[in-house]
Amino acid sequence: MSHTRYGVYFTPRAGPFADAGAAWLGWDIATGTPVGSPDDAVTKRPRRYGFHGTIKPPFRLAEGTGVADLQEALSALSARIAPVALDGLTLSRIGSFIALTPTGDARDLAHLAATVVKELDAFRAPPTEADLAKRHQSRLTPMQKENLARWGYPYVMEAFKFHMTLSGPLPSEMIGKVLADANTHFGDIPPRPFPIDSLTLVGERDGDMFEELHRYTLSGK
Repeated sequence: MSHTRYGVYFTPRAGPFADAGAAWLGWDIATGTPVGSPDDAVTKRPRRYGFHGTIKPPFRLAEGTGVADLQEALSALSARIAPVALDGLTLSRIGSFIALTPTGDARDLAHLAATVVKELDAFRAPPTEADLAKRHQSRLTPMQKENLARWGYPYVMEAFKFHMTLSGPLPSEMIGKVLADANTHFGDIPPRPFPIDSLTLVGERDGDMFEELHRYTLSGK
């Protein structure tokens, strides 16, 4: 299976939380298979990315690098990074979409994400002109524009906000119902405290769905 882009995500380990997220979106990123009967009006847009929180956004491999090199580097990096724990996750509205977001202090997770973005940047090919033009259509802050130029993505470093996306953009009249449905669906499943103890290398299948390639346990001190 060839992959057009790679990314580093947090994905939950096998269990009730991973199952709930896969069923909600309609795609099991761990197995690379469709699941459940999702509501396309709500989840079609985020489905291709799977149930995850982005750590290093998807990127094309830089010339002269290969996926084996990336795997080796991520394995070594994961051995140096200590796991972190969030107080928990809560359902939130972010603009016109909904997501699970951290409760409590998330600075350790932000530092973890910044480290991964920096340490693996040599594997990232520069964004194309089309990529840049697409991003610049959004209303980016000066900091986000600087991130886009330096790191290939606007929402990293100081602009990073961990979230596990559950919907695409929703009409305002739908948001309350979708939040209620998600609350029923996930209930008390997300553990408290919520551990971030591994990183997952994912690949995009020829411009289509993302799937897990390998999970790396965070084993630093």
